[in-house]
Amino acid sequence: MIRIISVFLAFTFLLTPFSVLGQKGGFAEIKQLQSPQNPRLGFIIHGGAGVIKKGTLTPEQEAEYVKKLEESVTAGYKALQDGKKAVEAVEIAIRILEDSPLFNAGKGAVFTADGKNELDASIMEGKTLNAGAVAGLHHVKNPISLARAVMERSPHVMMIGDGAEVFAKEMGIELVAEKYFWTQRRWDALQQVIKEEKEKEKAKREREKGSGRLISASPTNEPIYAGMTPGQLLGENKFGTVGAVALDKDGNIAAGTSTGGMTNKKYGRVGDAPIIGAGTFANNNTCGVSATGWGEFFIRLGVARDISAQVEYRAMPVQQAADFVLKKVKALGGDGGVVVLDKFGNIGISFNSEGMYRAYIGPDGKPVVKIYEN
Repeated sequence: MIRIISVFLAFTFLLTPFSVLGQKGGFAEIKQLQSPQNPRLGFIIHGGAGVIKKGTLTPEQEAEYVKKLEESVTAGYKALQDGKKAVEAVEIAIRILEDSPLFNAGKGAVFTADGKNELDASIMEGKTLNAGAVAGLHHVKNPISLARAVMERSPHVMMIGDGAEVFAKEMGIELVAEKYFWTQRRWDALQQVIKEEKEKEKAKREREKGSGRLISASPTNEPIYAGMTPGQLLGENKFGTVGAVALDKDGNIAAGTSTGGMTNKKYGRVGDAPIIGAGTFANNNTCGVSATGWGEFFIRLGVARDISAQVEYRAMPVQQAADFVLKKVKALGGDGGVVVLDKFGNIGISFNSEGMYRAYIGPDGKPVVKIYEN
């Protein structure tokens, strides 16, 4: 009997909800379960992960990022306080980030190899498991809004390219000229990556020549990403994908993610952001997840769904689940991060890069904004 009681108490302790904020140097806070008598709101966002060391940004640039992240997380949380649904709060917060040139989404989207801006987004509701996703957009001002329209106003989960934009027009979603997305900073990033790519190819050909190997007159068949770090691929030492996860007064979770993809991406490449289960996932019984990083790895591992599965099948707290799955990403050679929010309002933040733009609403109801590892 004593042994049975001990096992029961240990199991109960394991399932006790708590929050661990931040991957390292975080803190744990015991919280009561959400209930109709004790409604708990939760809101967390990210603006991308990457090599973001202190000193990388000027004080003025850092202040600009902090201001925009605080604006976004505050707007999303206020929507929840006003009684709006989780999915509405997610859309509101992400639209603010999409409208800012600071992040790789919407207005700040990076350029493809063809010199175009190509946008992807997805959103999911945890109550119904309904989801909507869009990819390969060139004229939609706020892709997250179109993703929501796909979820709520169509029988489909994903729409891409021209067809998605026809649907956007039918739904009254705002369309803009391609030049709206053009920014000097992203254009310069594209030129830098092209330069690095040419230098890499030249160095390889010189090595082949020196070794006496036959040099092909045609471009190498080696994958364009082989041997390159995420920072080199992007031309800037950070990712800028944006995302949000919300828990509303009714206990419903929603998650969304929006991105401009990868600088110099080719051949219709689509990353993890619009892939349900990879970059975005939400389930009221477990948690909501939004990811950022090197999408190929997040797709291969189904990162967002895997985190939910760790919570569902192994009763892992969200922070532990996020860390566990991000270790898999690192083991494959990928970089990135996730923000997670469970059905009790507990949050998890995990990234294996040197920084991640993120913000959440703390226990005191005030926004907390962080950029660097610590």
